[in-house]
Amino acid sequence: MRITADLSAIVRTRWYEYLLRFIFGGAMTILAGLVVKKYGPVIGGLFLAFPAIFPASATLIEKHEKQKKQQSGGNGVLRGRKAAALDAAGAAMGSLGLMTFAFLEWRLMAEIPSWAALFSGTVAWLAVSILAWKLWFLKRMFQR
Repeated sequence: MRITADLSAIVRTRWYEYLLRFIFGGAMTILAGLVVKKYGPVIGGLFLAFPAIFPASATLIEKHEKQKKQQSGGNGVLRGRKAAALDAAGAAMGSLGLMTFAFLEWRLMAEIPSWAALFSGTVAWLAVSILAWKLWFLKRMFQR
């Protein structure tokens, strides 16, 4: 499977769809801040792994894929759902990486220099996210 970027999606996205993502992401940030204020940084840190704009993105991905399929004469419901499901799988894998990052920062920040803790956390986030994707991909290959 080859990962690609479709830059034409930027042009197809309407201004109000960007606004929806911005508002939802901001609301999740405020919610995380309120959780930190009420329950402390340990509990609030769990919200670091929440993909803030995922719900808005998933619905927009589903809508765009459905429209693309309908323009070619087909029923795009299944295609839209599959695209949103694939995005959800990616968000889950990224969340595992972010949880790893948060845990390492929590454990390392007081022990080593900040730059070293951030570097270690970033490398661990990347490694866990890639490993999760590769394992998911292998599992899907063997299921066929």
